[in-house]
Amino acid sequence: MSGRTPIGTRADYRWFTTLPTRWMDNDVYGHVNNVTYYSWIDTAVAQFLIAHDVLDLGSSTEVGLVVETQCRYFAPIAFPDLVTCGVRCGRLGTSSIRYELGIFRNEEERASAEGHFIHVYVSRAEQTRTVPLPARLREAAERHLLR
Repeated sequence: MSGRTPIGTRADYRWFTTLPTRWMDNDVYGHVNNVTYYSWIDTAVAQFLIAHDVLDLGSSTEVGLVVETQCRYFAPIAFPDLVTCGVRCGRLGTSSIRYELGIFRNEEERASAEGHFIHVYVSRAEQTRTVPLPARLREAAERHLLR
């Protein structure tokens, strides 16, 4: 046994959003450049937060700051593929949440990439003092992201 984590499938994720690839996402090797995957991860988390009334870009008193990201790549994606990002909660702490994401090409069941994204919540005014996760985020995560 290799000790590697198996590649995830759509069944491993709880909440989904679909994003198009763009012509400019392809690099000189003919597939989507790695930096675009991080953009998809960031966008999927933001869409989850907005869809569940957790994030109000203009007036939220607490905000999640990204403190860690990672992405593992398994299979290429290229324009004009359609991407589906699956989201689940890997850890729900007092002031932090770890989102785990699967990035799926077209209708494929196996992830082309998987990553994680950790937010630590802070006071918007100070941005240095951690605060408890917003109650609406905890509720949305427990309802839509946890198994």
